[in-house]
Amino acid sequence: MFFSRYITNVSALQFFQLFRFGILLLISILFTKTHLSVKDIGIYEMLLFIAGAVSFFWISGLIQSFLPLYKNKQQGDKAKTPEIFNAFLLITFFSVAAFVFVSGFKTYILKYVNNSQEIPFYNLFAWYILLSNPANLIEYIYLLKNKAELIIQYGIVSFTLQLALVVLPVIMGYGLEWSIYGLIVISVVRLIWLLILIWKYSGFEFSFYFMKRHIKVGYPLILSALLSGSAQYIDDFLVSFFFDNSKFAIFKYGAKQFPLVVLMANAFSNAMVPVIAAAATISTSLVILKQKSEKLMHILFPVTIVFLISSKWLYPVVFNHHFAESASIFNILLLLIISYMVFPQTILIGMKKTKLILIASFSELIVHIALSLILLHYWEILGIATATVIAYFFEKILLMGFCFFILKIKPAQYIPVKIYTVYSLLSLAAFFGITYIL
Repeated sequence: MFFSRYITNVSALQFFQLFRFGILLLISILFTKTHLSVKDIGIYEMLLFIAGAVSFFWISGLIQSFLPLYKNKQQGDKAKTPEIFNAFLLITFFSVAAFVFVSGFKTYILKYVNNSQEIPFYNLFAWYILLSNPANLIEYIYLLKNKAELIIQYGIVSFTLQLALVVLPVIMGYGLEWSIYGLIVISVVRLIWLLILIWKYSGFEFSFYFMKRHIKVGYPLILSALLSGSAQYIDDFLVSFFFDNSKFAIFKYGAKQFPLVVLMANAFSNAMVPVIAAAATISTSLVILKQKSEKLMHILFPVTIVFLISSKWLYPVVFNHHFAESASIFNILLLLIISYMVFPQTILIGMKKTKLILIASFSELIVHIALSLILLHYWEILGIATATVIAYFFEKILLMGFCFFILKIKPAQYIPVKIYTVYSLLSLAAFFGITYIL
């Protein structure tokens, strides 16, 4: 590949996440240009919502806990260790559990997400949930085997194929059902791809010891992801409970976090976990974390500042003048970058101190709920968004405190303090300038 010398595990995983997001967004856009009705598109989005709701937390927890447990010990590409296969078994077990849950509790799920109304193709989509989740291992197998170029190649091939299989049937005049068949087909392709990688790098050897360790390290991360993910639903509930439907729409359109920051920060954090876990000395890996996070700051902070300055003008253009207030919500949540750009959680996961992350997530949720209930009475929906930013910053401070007091790791060892401080102050200045001066 021509740009191979510029490709690292971090940049490859970031590209993968952005490309996946771009394809999913493109599918949504293309659907609106076809014969599908708004109701059909709503059905598709509702099915994706259910799939994400029953899977996101344990997929995140199991993947993150798998990264520091994998032992590569410079054995070379041909070395086969049991970790990958057993991680696959564990994810498959949870996939089966999710399949059983959405199939067996269909009545209750429809009651809470669709007012007990039947959702077409629900049973068919349950098979997508079963088949699609294990393939989340693929990009991380390439990551652990230092195959950065293959992460990019797999992402391009896989998601381009998904785009074709999901959109082409609709363009050709077929119904939404065939798009769901397309999702199932690409899931089967990815599953076969994964089995080939397992055969190549791991072998089919069961290890109860690894399973036990994986669950021990993983369950706090699963619960942490569940708690963190529930915060969004709590915000939605509070807005819908205390305000009318128009306010809810304004909040939802503003509460779309800037995907570039979220995806690149999360991909960076996951890619750095094996570096932390495998380093001979923690100080060496902290230097790498500090240097690479500084480079990320030079990209994401300036882009965020541009959006802080321009969103007031962009929102009425991109949507319409009724959603001008959404820009204020969007700007408040852009300040989450100040929290996203520090990575104490990466250190704690790499050192397998995952219970501390669970404690921090639970504390963040309590602060989030309490602040939301207080601030909504002063600033309405802006108060709820503000509570989100403050609570998330509180969680990062708590994680940094764990690193400092328990692991004896100072913030300056993994944070480029001067650059971070300057960018944070510039972001705050841009926010307050746009909000209160202009």
